[in-house]
This record gives sequence, C-alpha cells and structure tokens, in this order.
Amino acid sequence: MTPSDVMALIKDQGIQAIDLRFIDLPGLWQHFTISAKEFEADVFEEGAGFDGSSIRGFQQIQESDMLLFPDASTAFVDPFMEAPTLNIICNIKDPITGESYSRDPRYVAQKAEAYLKSTGIADTAYFGPEPEFFIFDDVRFGQTYQEGFYHVDSAEGFWNSGRVENPDSAGNSRNLGYKPRYKEGYFPVPPMDSHQDLRTEMMLELEKVGVEIEVHHHEVGTAGQAEIDMRFDSLVSMGDKLLKYKYVVKNVGRRHGKAVTLMPKPIFQDNGSGMHVHQSLWKEGSNTFFEAGTYAGLSKTALYYIGGILKHAPALLAFCNPTTNSYRRLVPGYEAPINLIYSMRNRSAAVRIPVYSGSEKAKRIETRFPDPTCNGYLAFSALLMAGLDGIQNKITPPGPLDKDLYDLPAEDLAKIESTPGSLEESLDALAADHEFLLKGDVFTQDLVDTWIDYKRGEVDAIRLRPHPWEFAMYFDI
Repeated sequence: MTPSDVMALIKDQGIQAIDLRFIDLPGLWQHFTISAKEFEADVFEEGAGFDGSSIRGFQQIQESDMLLFPDASTAFVDPFMEAPTLNIICNIKDPITGESYSRDPRYVAQKAEAYLKSTGIADTAYFGPEPEFFIFDDVRFGQTYQEGFYHVDSAEGFWNSGRVENPDSAGNSRNLGYKPRYKEGYFPVPPMDSHQDLRTEMMLELEKVGVEIEVHHHEVGTAGQAEIDMRFDSLVSMGDKLLKYKYVVKNVGRRHGKAVTLMPKPIFQDNGSGMHVHQSLWKEGSNTFFEAGTYAGLSKTALYYIGGILKHAPALLAFCNPTTNSYRRLVPGYEAPINLIYSMRNRSAAVRIPVYSGSEKAKRIETRFPDPTCNGYLAFSALLMAGLDGIQNKITPPGPLDKDLYDLPAEDLAKIESTPGSLEESLDALAADHEFLLKGDVFTQDLVDTWIDYKRGEVDAIRLRPHPWEFAMYFDI
C-alpha cells in the first residue's frame, strides 16, 4: 500500500480518524489520533511531531521534539473503534538532523535486516513466535506504604472447583465443574475448554488486520491459559504483527469482559507463559538451515547459529525476558527451557529442533526461553545478531542432548549451563557481552546503556518493596 492508496482508502471507506502508532523502548504501543479532515498526504514526507521526552526510554526534556513518519504499507482498519479508524505504524526521526532515531526499536529491526543482507549469509530471516497468555475474569493489585497485594481470578481456575457459583433463587449453587486441573489444561475440548469461541474470535480478528494464524488452543495452565500461533514472517513484519497480536487479544478479551495478560508468571505453581521463537535463514529461495542426513536435518550454518544463541543466551535474556517476572517462569519444572543445550524433542532445552516434518521448507530452530513481555523488534534483532555471530565465528554448540534432563544424575546435570536466575543477572551479562549486537550499528552503545539503566530501575523497584510472603516467613521472628 502506498501513500496514495492510503488516501484513497480513507475516502472510500469513510475513515474518520487516523491513528499514528509507534513503540516505546520497553515495548508498549503508543499512539495519537488525527482527524481524517486534517490528515494530508504530505505527512508521509514531512512527518508528524510529538513529545519524545514523555515516552519511556526516549528523549530528555531539553530535546523532546521528535517526528513520526507513517509507513503506508502497515495501514489497517481498527476492528475495535466505534468511529471508523485507520491505524498506521510509524518510524521515528530526529527533526533537526532528519536521521532515523537510534532508540526506535523498529529502526533497530530494519537495521538488523539490512545487516543480514550485507553479510551475504542470507537475504531473509524468518521468525515465528508463539505467544502464550492468560484470560482472567478479575484482576486486582495494589501497593501502598503499608499494604501490597495482587488477586487474579478465572471461572476456569481449578481453585474454584468448590466455589458457590451462579446461585438460583433458592441459593442453590450452579457450579458446573469443568475446570482444568493444574498443569493439565493442554488440549481438552469444551466444556472443559471454556474459551474456544473467544480464541476463535481473536483468530478471526487477527486475520482481518493481516496477521495469518496457524493454530490456537488451550495451554497447559489452568485459569484460561491460551496460545494462538502466527504464521512465520520476516523480522520487521513480524515485529509489527506481534504488536497487532497483543492489541487484538487484549481488546477481544475486553469486548467480553475479560482481562488478557501476557505476563509470564501470574499464577503460583502452574505453568507460565512463554513465547517460543522459530527461526530460519533463507538465501535466494533456499533454506540455509537444512541439510539432509544430519542430526535433525541441520546444516553447519544452523549449528553455528545455535552456537551463537547458546553462547550469548545470558545477554539475550535481557531483551528476550526483560521483566523481573520473567524469571518466575524460568525455573526447573513447568517445561521451563532453562538448559543451554539444543535437542530435537527435549522441551527443557533452550533450543529445540522441531521434527514434525523432514522437508527443507519446514526446517527451523525454536528458541524456547523468550517470553511475550519482550519488545519484539529488539528481541528478534538480538536473536538474529547472536545467531549471525555464531555463523561468522563458527561457534559449535555442545552436542545435542535428548535425555530427560530432570532425570539426569546430579553430577551430569551440573555440567549443563543454565539461563540466568534473575533480570539483574541478565543485565550484568548484557553489560559484559554486547559487542555482537553493535555490528553494523544495529544496536548502538547508547541504546544498550539506556536499556540497562532503565531495566535496573525495575530491578530496584522490586527490591525495595516488601513481599507478601515475607510476612509469612518472617513476621514472627
């Protein structure tokens, strides 16, 4: 779609509002809206101004003016607004220099794609994320000087199996059961899966806005854990689609009085929500990750790519698992991919090789540790840069391990490296290991430093506050 196509669409479909969208550094979609009566085609060339100092991770107050440049190819009609609204994803530039903004995550992804082509290794990187999320009926939380709590609830939650629900006029309970047991929510049909229609509606709305969906299903956790998988796409396009994905699933949920969260670990002692990321590199129409007759059909290129991801994994987690809550999920058990190994079928491995199909077009690797709180543009770019570093330096990963890691003897398990145990550890790893990200000026030192400083603030925010369970452990001492 070109700018002239956008202007024609606005007229033909009676669009009344144009929503300009961009992403802040942590990964939340931002926007402002222009009346269709005021929207002119020259905004595609001249940009629209906004205050960058009010956006997380962007400018300081003395350098606040920034420009948004709509990318006409991203325009789509919003499925949720009452007034006909056209959404357009934007790139960010400095109004003084006219240069693209180095802290614009979408620009980082664009540079990553350009760098890939410049290496000659491949011309296209495909990404296929699998975001998981919970669907709740009630969410409350708060923190004051003398109180802190959270409360989530779902009619599906197994903790509600004995609750009095929907009483009739005589006060008799109408609890119908059918609540997935803890860690047993994977694939039951309705009525146990009570969100079938809701997820289908999410899928159909996603398809309307240009996000191709392959499958949806209930996930392992109780209380409405869900997964909707997108068809793979190139890096920047998939970064755009991940933002659409989060926007659609949250707003379809709200349409039905539900709250959707992509927080990795909202429920204690049940499975958390991850975002496994499938990746492959293609050159001139051929999959560079495929080689017949090898372990899992992997080429040397694919092995080196895996080697780069495993080597740089502690630093990668700072972008791929960027919240303190991310590390409530990355613990032994719960299918947590904490082991820095690769395997064909072992789901506790950091990198898995799907073997559903042996064809070249299906050959890919699956990085399992990321979660959906990440900024997709930054996480996908970081994964690509780590993999390319592995190829360029021929980093050979440790041999594959297809055993059940939880049954390994302690002495063997101790030999396997694991992911960092906290956001603070990941940030320390990023501070020590980020040269691979700076190649081709894909990530800048300024962006890396800003990210680390911003995220250390989140670490301190948690560190300073008493935890409710500390009262259970220590109040009577």
